[in-house]
Amino acid sequence: MTPNADDAAAPDAGEDRALNPRRAAILEAVVTEYIDTAEPVGSSHVANAPGIQVSSATVRSEMVALEREGYLTQPHTSAGRIPTDKGYRFFVDHLASPGVLGPGQRRRVTQFFDQVHGEMETVLERATGLLSELTSYASVVVGPSHESSTIRSVQLVGLSSAHALLVVVLSDGAVEKRTIELVEGTDEDTLARAGAFIGTQLVGRTLSEPWSVPPSGSPAIDALVRSAGAAFDDLEGAMDADKVFVGGPARLAESFDAVETVRSVLAILEQQLVVVTLLRDVLDRGLSVAIGMEHGYEPLSSCAVVVAPVSIDGQDLGAVGLLGPTRMDYPHAMAAAHVVGERLGQRIVGGHDGGH
Repeated sequence: MTPNADDAAAPDAGEDRALNPRRAAILEAVVTEYIDTAEPVGSSHVANAPGIQVSSATVRSEMVALEREGYLTQPHTSAGRIPTDKGYRFFVDHLASPGVLGPGQRRRVTQFFDQVHGEMETVLERATGLLSELTSYASVVVGPSHESSTIRSVQLVGLSSAHALLVVVLSDGAVEKRTIELVEGTDEDTLARAGAFIGTQLVGRTLSEPWSVPPSGSPAIDALVRSAGAAFDDLEGAMDADKVFVGGPARLAESFDAVETVRSVLAILEQQLVVVTLLRDVLDRGLSVAIGMEHGYEPLSSCAVVVAPVSIDGQDLGAVGLLGPTRMDYPHAMAAAHVVGERLGQRIVGGHDGGH
């Protein structure tokens, strides 16, 4: 059933798609204004919005119909109306474009990726700060597991007379480190030669492949190889682990009026497995936005989650997410998540310290 200007139809399974152009435009004006002001929106204000060419009385009638259909609600009888989760969903699903970052923010992203260096975990962690700065929402970055990454280089670095560090650099730019014990009297030259020997055997292989380094003919080097092998076996546990980084949680206090909501959201963000599952579930359902209870997490019922994949040529490299109130600036948040996710994918594939 398709509603018209004078008849407010009861909610219907197909009605989300059938809002007539006038009601759709009025709903968009209400959502846009409420996102901007956080104040209930009155009919007179909507009547003056761009693209609304009807009287205030007609707008008021249409807003009543939209309320009846579940897109708007009236928090107080004398106040204007605010969007419901259903209203936000219609708004997101019918965006003319996903939004774009302004010139200043685009420069900020470019500058960030030109200047950020170091281990991939450092890049991912700092990217959460960038996302949060761009949007003023809490941000999450899930980095890639190392399952398909190959070993780019291996080094043994002396820490003391008794310990050295096994450093394994992977093709996705990640750096894994483990401490090994040294035989008394091991010198730097022996460490360097042992590291080079191990590298000739392991470069190009994945962490999941079993350790297989033949004897070198040098007892001192072979002793180091055995110690490194034991440490290498421990790296396999890092292969499937998702790296989760959270940025800007303090901004949640600015986004929500209720202290309990802030506490609930912070508690969720501290649970890495829950965060990863949340982002993956949204992406697996083919969504870029989950609003209210759409994501299925009761503590986040007053939140929206914007997610963008981090991928290159179909290869899943992780995800970026933004978490804020349902009164979120969706076009801008979607644009920021998309741009940062895309640049992170390029950086990860480009490898350690490279690839813009």
